[in-house]
Amino acid sequence: MAKIKIYNTGKAKEPWLIAALAEYEKRLPFPIEWKLYKDDESLYAAAAKLSSFIALDPNGQSMTSEDFALFFETHSPRHILIGGATGLPAPIKAQASHLISLSPLTFTHQMTRLILLEQIYRATQILKNSSYHKI
Repeated sequence: MAKIKIYNTGKAKEPWLIAALAEYEKRLPFPIEWKLYKDDESLYAAAAKLSSFIALDPNGQSMTSEDFALFFETHSPRHILIGGATGLPAPIKAQASHLISLSPLTFTHQMTRLILLEQIYRATQILKNSSYHKI
């Protein structure tokens, strides 16, 4: 799989979060490129230029980890957007190829980064039938 670009605002500042993100990035068999923007407007402007992307949204499609792995394998996402504190505006959601919900719970965009990376890693392991994904 080719590089995945993840678009969001702000930088990871907490040492524990930086370490956790680095650990999952190291485990992945393909690179992750973080496209970080200082504000929501810059993020939205970048998204408007993309021809295809997945947007994370609490009202998006809910999936099990197995469903996400199949989606990941079938669609080979290259661009994923994480909204800021107020989420993504309707025009950006309408432009998205797919809206996906990681959970009906609300997370900070910092935690969303980590949860997303873990689920991407889990998807790769499900597709390999590894023992990482135990149910």
